[in-house]
Amino acid sequence: MGCRSTGPRSALLRVVLGRDATGEPVLVVDERRRMPGRGAWLHPEEHCLELAVRRRAFGRALRHAGPVDTEVVARAVARHAGDQQPQPQHDGAGDIPVPTVDRESGLEADGDPMSTQR
Repeated sequence: MGCRSTGPRSALLRVVLGRDATGEPVLVVDERRRMPGRGAWLHPEEHCLELAVRRRAFGRALRHAGPVDTEVVARAVARHAGDQQPQPQHDGAGDIPVPTVDRESGLEADGDPMSTQR
């Protein structure tokens, strides 16, 4: 929505228009992607959220004329960004060795077709 590019739904946040305790419209992040009503899809990235806010895309996507508070969405984006920390790279020293297979006979290097010797 913010960056106007598409992506798989599993990689996007769904935002719907809900009501708070006083009846005022508020943005709600639909974590399970099942809440009723019109939804807006957003990449969980700060850049995409900033573009959506600047373009007033939430109001258009959700067909709401008034202003909406994006604080809940910003917290969800920040939380999602914290979950997406890069995985540590390893040097492969602890990897399980791949057995060498003789293509002609189909036997592993030790001569056994179903070897447990690695």
